[in-house]
Amino acid sequence: MKSKNTTTQGLVALSLCWLPLGANAQDTSTETEESLTLNPLTVTATLTPRTANETLSSVTVIEKEELERQAPTSLTEVLRGQPGVDVTTNGAYGKASSVYIRGLSNDATLLMIDGIRLRSATAGGASWQYLDPNLFERAEIVRGPTSSLYGADAMGGVVQLFTPEGDTGGPQPSFSVGTGSFDTQRYSASLSGSQDGTRYSVAGSRFTTDGTAIKEGGEDKGFDNTTSFARLSHTFDNGVEIGALGLRARGNTEYSGGDMDFIQQVAGVYGEIPVAGNWRSRLTLSESRDELDDFSSYGATAFNTRTQAARWQNTVALGEHELIAGVEHSEDKVSGTTDYAEDSRDNTAVFTQALLDFAPFAIQAGLRYDDNEAFGEELTGNLALGYALDDAHTLRASYATAFKAPTFNDLYYPQDSWGYVGNPDLEAETSETLEIGIRGQYSRYYWDLAAYQTDVDNLIAWAPSPSDTSLTMPQNIEKARIRGVELASGTEVGDWSLELALTYTDPESRGGDYEGNTLPRRATQSLRFDVDRELGDWVLGGSWIAQNHRYDDAENEERLAGYGQLNLRAGWEFAPLWTARLTVDNVFDKQYETAASYINAGRAAFVSINFNQ
Repeated sequence: MKSKNTTTQGLVALSLCWLPLGANAQDTSTETEESLTLNPLTVTATLTPRTANETLSSVTVIEKEELERQAPTSLTEVLRGQPGVDVTTNGAYGKASSVYIRGLSNDATLLMIDGIRLRSATAGGASWQYLDPNLFERAEIVRGPTSSLYGADAMGGVVQLFTPEGDTGGPQPSFSVGTGSFDTQRYSASLSGSQDGTRYSVAGSRFTTDGTAIKEGGEDKGFDNTTSFARLSHTFDNGVEIGALGLRARGNTEYSGGDMDFIQQVAGVYGEIPVAGNWRSRLTLSESRDELDDFSSYGATAFNTRTQAARWQNTVALGEHELIAGVEHSEDKVSGTTDYAEDSRDNTAVFTQALLDFAPFAIQAGLRYDDNEAFGEELTGNLALGYALDDAHTLRASYATAFKAPTFNDLYYPQDSWGYVGNPDLEAETSETLEIGIRGQYSRYYWDLAAYQTDVDNLIAWAPSPSDTSLTMPQNIEKARIRGVELASGTEVGDWSLELALTYTDPESRGGDYEGNTLPRRATQSLRFDVDRELGDWVLGGSWIAQNHRYDDAENEERLAGYGQLNLRAGWEFAPLWTARLTVDNVFDKQYETAASYINAGRAAFVSINFNQ
């Protein structure tokens, strides 16, 4: 207990030292335009472009420039330590990964690529480890429930990745080659541009590594990934816009006892019409695939998910207000070597949202009705109130409900030789969240402080069957209460760029045999500090990420130690349009685990040469 209090006091002290800088950074001159770097536009939180301080939500936006500086080898590197975000991995380089937002489970975090949902309908969560972060130009993280906008599985929050649109003028080629520790190699190339209303962007990348040992004394486990995407759109003189996009990642990853072939794929077409001067209507047809072929000592198995969706969304502007309404229909299909009792299910939803501006007051209200073939009907909603205390400070409060759908494994998994079997009578998990927050937004500085509580009912947990203890099946038996506080802050002063994230989470089980215990694999305290500085043709920077201990089991008997990790980076523009980058992750070669018995990579260096017109 003493260690926990000491860490908490340290985080609080650091935050109190950081916050007063806001008054010093505030520009009282005639500047009226806020920096979009510090107050970026985001569409995920409200379905329509809003700056971060207008969303009345807790959001984090990671822009292209930041992604280029970090030169990450995995998406989890980008997400780790962000406000309210926790990441666990079963080793490094393409190994199973989970993302927890505000203490909710991995399958309560929704992943979207250009508005298209991507996940495994059998396992439930997204396969974060198979996506190349270097092919995306922006990532948006919305913390808190958004089921009223996106339906199931957005109980903890949403991570949305955006591919380049190609609105860069004439053809702009780029390419990169790099190599590093563990015989890691990466090659990528892209071409984008626009002309006469047509925008295009195509890219491809190849990543291979011998990997590292993921268990103490084990052999190195490799990973390879080939990713490509294409995007094309055209805007006509009358304002009508049509477009298509596709992304496909394919490769292989090794683990203890076997290896897996994987495919991650999204594809979509859309059309947007200006029905009237203040009314735009958009129809999107999409398909996503999560496919896995597992080769182990137990034999070969395949789990394939395909989700097809149609979404019609209408946005109407009424002066300073906006109304959004739409319908969505989707169908999940599963196939493979496992014979599920049901291999498809559909979901139909209607949703509406009002964004009202009565300055200095703002109101955002949303409602969504889902009718799912497998688990029934769910009604979710949100209400957020904002008040501008002055030109720089906005106070907000919100209440939202959300739900998480049972997976195909939860509902229909056939009984196996170990006695595991699905439960078709499961209900969806549901939650209620209260949040209050305040944001300070200045010309060269911002800070955002939020506190929340989420109560989860009908938590799905695998346990012995009440009628037959020889069987283990999922049941709605537990509850959870999660409380937390998050501080995000950043500044750009001269040649310096700094970002700070502090997170405190108390994810507590409130039912069953583990009442009062911390939910497994969640750290309760986290810090991330990013700093970069331009020095002529050079950019030097680093990230410090620290987290306290976590438990690997519901009993809270297997304790995993906390850790601190320092990552350094340098970029050198040695000729016009040419840049060399060097990253050194885990500089002090710390060995740490976020999942029991699975160790992460030690010190790793990577150097690349990049051309970008």
